[in-house]
Order: sequence, then C-alpha cells, then structure tokens
Amino acid sequence: MSQPRPPGRLLARDSLARALPWLWLPLWVAAALIAIFQHGPMPMYSTRTLSVAWEMWLHHSILVPYLNGLPYSDKPPLLLWLIQSGWSVAGVNDVWPRLLEVALGAIQLVLAWRLARTLFPQDKRIAHATAWILLAFTYGFLFGLQVMYEVLLADCVLAALLCLAPAAHGKAPHFGGFLLALSLGLLTKGPVVVLHVGLPWLLGPLWSEWARRERRLWYGRGGLSLLAACVVLLAWALPAARIGGEAYQHRLLVHQTAGRVVDAFAHAHPYWWYLPLLPVLAFPFTLWPRLWAALLHWRQPLDSGARFLLAWLLPVLLGFSVISGKQAYYLLPEFGGMAMLMAVVLERAHASGEANSRWLAPWPLAVLLAATGSALIGLDALVAHHVLSDPIYLITAPHGRPFGVLCLLLALLLVVPRKGELHRVAGVGLVAAVAANGLFSLTLWPAYDFMPVSKLVAKAQQEGRPVASLESNDGQYAFLGRLTQPVEQLHSTHALLKWADQHADGLVIVYPKRLSQADRAQAVYIQPFRGISLAVWLAPALAKALPQEDL
Repeated sequence: MSQPRPPGRLLARDSLARALPWLWLPLWVAAALIAIFQHGPMPMYSTRTLSVAWEMWLHHSILVPYLNGLPYSDKPPLLLWLIQSGWSVAGVNDVWPRLLEVALGAIQLVLAWRLARTLFPQDKRIAHATAWILLAFTYGFLFGLQVMYEVLLADCVLAALLCLAPAAHGKAPHFGGFLLALSLGLLTKGPVVVLHVGLPWLLGPLWSEWARRERRLWYGRGGLSLLAACVVLLAWALPAARIGGEAYQHRLLVHQTAGRVVDAFAHAHPYWWYLPLLPVLAFPFTLWPRLWAALLHWRQPLDSGARFLLAWLLPVLLGFSVISGKQAYYLLPEFGGMAMLMAVVLERAHASGEANSRWLAPWPLAVLLAATGSALIGLDALVAHHVLSDPIYLITAPHGRPFGVLCLLLALLLVVPRKGELHRVAGVGLVAAVAANGLFSLTLWPAYDFMPVSKLVAKAQQEGRPVASLESNDGQYAFLGRLTQPVEQLHSTHALLKWADQHADGLVIVYPKRLSQADRAQAVYIQPFRGISLAVWLAPALAKALPQEDL
C-alpha cells in the first residue's frame, strides 16, 4: 500500500506558494487579454449585447433597453449600464466592453478563491487549487470572452454565497451583503439568480451550524433580503414597463420567466440534457485520470464545506434540468463550485495517499494534444488520403504547423514526471484554449465577421436607402455599423415581395444555403457564414430571383 504523502504536492512547493500566491490571477488576466482581442465581437452573443447597449445609448434611454428599434425585454440593464458608463468616459467603442468582461472574469476567480478560503479555512491549498481549476475550464474561458451576462451573474452568485458561507462554521452570515448581491443579480439576468442562490439558502440547515441553531433568523432575514432584492428589481421594471408600452410590459413581467420555466419558447431540451454535457464543461480535467480516481475514493465524512458544495451544485443542476429552456452557459455561475469540489477531492485524496499512482497522470489529455498537433502538422497527408476536405485544408494549412508544434510541446509538458501536476494541467489547458481561439481567428473568423456587411448597411442608410433582412436579425449589424435606424425584419417571401415593390432602391440581407454563378453576379455583397452564405441583394433583383432560390 502506498504511504500517505505530505499534502500540497499537487499544487507547488510551499516556498513557491508563498512567493507567488496569486500567480493564477495575473496568468488568467494575461491569457484573457490576449484572447479577447484576437478577433471582433462574436455573433450572435456579443454583437447582440453590444447592439442593445448601443441602441440604449442612441435613444438616450436609461431604463428601457432597445434592439432593432423596439424595447428589448430579454435581459435587465445592469450589464448595459456598466458598458455605457465606460462609453460616457471614453466614447462608444468595443474596447471597454472587452476590458469589462476581463475584469468581471478576474472578479469571478477572486470570489471563488475567497469562497473556498471561507468554507475550508484549515487548508488554503484548496482555495488556490480552486482558482487554478476554474481558470482552465475551456468552455468557461472561451464563453467568458463573450460580452454576455453570465460572468457578471456568476460574480453576483458567488458574492451572495460568500455572504452566507460564514454560517458553515457557526458565524453569523452577512445578510446585508446577501441583499446587495441578490439585487445586482436580479438586475443582471432577472429571477434566475434566485435558482442559483435560493436553493443553497433554503437548504442551509443541512450544511450550516448557524442556520440549524438560528432557524428563525436564517429564514427570516434571508427571506426579507430576497423580498427587498425583488423590490429593487421592481424599482427598475415597473417604470421601464410603463415607458416601454403594453407589449413590452407583458413580455418583461410575464413572458420571459414563465416561458422559459414552463414551456421554453427557445432552447428547449429534455430533462437529462445537462448530464452528458458536464464532462464537456469540465474539460480539460475530464481527461485527467487522477481526478476521477480521487472522486471514486472520496468516502470521507462530509464536513460543512463539502455539504455546502453539494447543497449548492446538486439542487441547482436538478432545478435547471427541470426547467424547459436549457443552454450550456446557464451553468456558468456554478463553475466556481465545480472547481472547488474538484479541488477538495484532489487535495484530500492526495493527503490520504489515495490516487497518487503515476499511472493516473494526465496522459489522455497528452494523447489528445499529441494527436491534434500531429494532425495539424500533417495536413497535407490527411488531405491526400481524403481524411479532410480541401476547403478545410486551404483555410488551415498556412497556420496549422506552428499550432501543431505548440500542441506537441504542451503534450510533452504533461507527460514529463514533475511535481505541480495540477499547475501543469491547468496551464496547458489555458494555453491550449488561447491557441485554439487564435487558430480560429486566423482561419474561420472571416465566416463570422459581420463588420463588412455592417459597414455596407451603414453606408446605405447614410445614402437614404432602406435595408431589410429576410431571415435572422439579432442585432448583429447595429453596433458594428453604428446604425441609427433599425434593419427591418421580413418574416416571409410575401412580405419581401411587398417590401421590394415599395422600396426599389432597398437592400435585402439573406442567408442562402447555395449560390449559383448567376446569383453571385447579381448580389451586391457575399461572404461565407457558418457553412452557408450571407448575401446582400437589391430588393427588386432578389424578388425576381426568389422563386428559383432555395433560401
């Protein structure tokens, strides 16, 4: 039987930990700053959020968000207010929103570290391991580069839970901070924050000594905090509903929450949908056998910190599984808890001597990186043997070899028998995510870049020519083109024919699956878009060609 080893070897030697206790923070910030400026705002996530902020700015609207000229009811305005606060100082730009997202991501790391220090005060290594794991989640890192609401929501959720966490060790929770964090969360993404935070609060007596001893205070003050936070939300929502009109009022106060919970009007999936997705969300650590072994050997009695994590993660996962509407990023506020749970089982398994075999090293991740690197270096051979198609080769080949060499070096770093294995897995995962984002920027980004078509639309509007879109219009043009008029949405070919008859000089944006040579000759503008095409036509020309087109 292997002998127990001193704890902490998974992270680093104590001298290094003392000298560089916050290495994970500057490392993540540097990686995020490099990655987030590698390409422009991503459709439809970033472009839509930025367009809503731009149209609020354009309408001089403080309370009511707008999209395509109409009140936008999908999200409350806190993130939009933060974006506009930077614009009020430096003018409208896309640099400040990116810096804001990096700052919010750094806050998420710090809050997760602090929550782990509060829950597990006897072992600061768990807090540092939490931060290292959280920074390396590939999906969390890449999605965190989007100008979206989830990272800000994750900050609010972690802050609210941090205010409850002292109760795990018999201390009074900070209900004032709990109220503030709940209020900000509600203003970020609405009532969904109650699901993230309310379930661990309701289950407080299962993990909190203070909640068991002071049940009336726990539920009384917590309930009052929740009600007061709802009052803060209503202080924005009710005036905004009056200003936005009856249709906006119904969508804002009824349709958004009820629609997603009962019968999703978007993103509907079966109840088990999240379970096979969890290994993807936990990548690259799902390819680290030591983590799986540590989870299997985790049979120790649960302390208050571990009970807190289980009372948070399991009910929230169940709650989101029951809700009809599902998206992978809905669980982003729980990534800090996932990282903390992994840190706990790794550190305790290592301290007890379990899961310390050298055969549990991250060799599956190394194999994946080596295979990816070899494929990138050997693209010529893969195309010659018809493993890859010519278009993929032509896009990737000029840039594939340097990235392939990097993948091989990262794989080598993982298999070298050195200490600090968690550092190496996290660091390799973070560098690989930045590299993948860079390769995407150099190869596939032109098929996602709406800047050229947005400038074309802006120029047309400046010339007094109307512009319409036959299909998707999620605000992908407004901010990029700084449009002062909405792009009109056409929902059917009948509407297009009528619109073309009324606007002989108008332009229409379509997304055809195929384009003939004749179509290419008639279109004003064409670019690839996610495996299909984006094309801009003169309205009369499109109306004539439409019966023969398969759009």
